[in-house]
Amino acid sequence: MDLHISAEHVFIACGYTDIRKSIDGLSAIIAQQFQMDPFQPSLFLFCGRLRDQFKALLWQGDGFLLFYKRFEKGRLQWPRTPDEVRELTPQKYRWLMEGLSVEQPRTVQKIAPKTVL
Repeated sequence: MDLHISAEHVFIACGYTDIRKSIDGLSAIIAQQFQMDPFQPSLFLFCGRLRDQFKALLWQGDGFLLFYKRFEKGRLQWPRTPDEVRELTPQKYRWLMEGLSVEQPRTVQKIAPKTVL
């Protein structure tokens, strides 16, 4: 079986979601709460209250894919602002899956050039 997964965007549903919800429940959150189209080629991520599991929903053109992952050790650093959805860059998605916060501090700070007299 060839499972090709591609998404144009990755969206994260901030706050917690009842992880017992299935495809219909998650797509209803996307449409009703976030006013977005669940049939767009985007990956939508949802996290449970304990932050040790998440679900992902992706429309593939002929049906939905529902992914579920439970971490045996550790927790996700999930943004907890309720009723908010954010788009993640590929880097922020990697950070999240590695257990890091999507809000990383800047590693390099710009310094104003010195003036020479």
